[in-house]
Amino acid sequence: MQYWLVKSEPFKYSWEQFEKDGKTMWDGVRNYAARNNLKAMKKGDQVLWYHSNEGLEIVGIAKVVKEHYQDPTTPDPAWVVVDLQPFKKLKKPVSLVQIKAEKNLADMDLVRLGRLSVGTVKEAEFRKIMEMAGM
Repeated sequence: MQYWLVKSEPFKYSWEQFEKDGKTMWDGVRNYAARNNLKAMKKGDQVLWYHSNEGLEIVGIAKVVKEHYQDPTTPDPAWVVVDLQPFKKLKKPVSLVQIKAEKNLADMDLVRLGRLSVGTVKEAEFRKIMEMAGM
């Protein structure tokens, strides 16, 4: 299993709305590095859900339920989507401030590549985030 992180602006699509919907297609990615991460996702991989712009915190864990396929929001075959399903809400959200203060997370994509909307998460990083979230 691999681990990932996706960013969503809560005023556009919050964790709470995601839980209500029960599943979502992760569309609209127009960055090649983020697209390559979507292509690498496998069914069952766990995905940290990060509220960007407001909140600036990881709030939940999703699972990949359908691997990449053509993004239906564009005719361009270069772009793909995956389907995600809510798995667990974190007991305590983990803020970007907390993440940046943790030396073991200094190399995390979220810290190093702040504008990347779909990033990788190493297993040790995922475990540290879970520890910080009280999970």
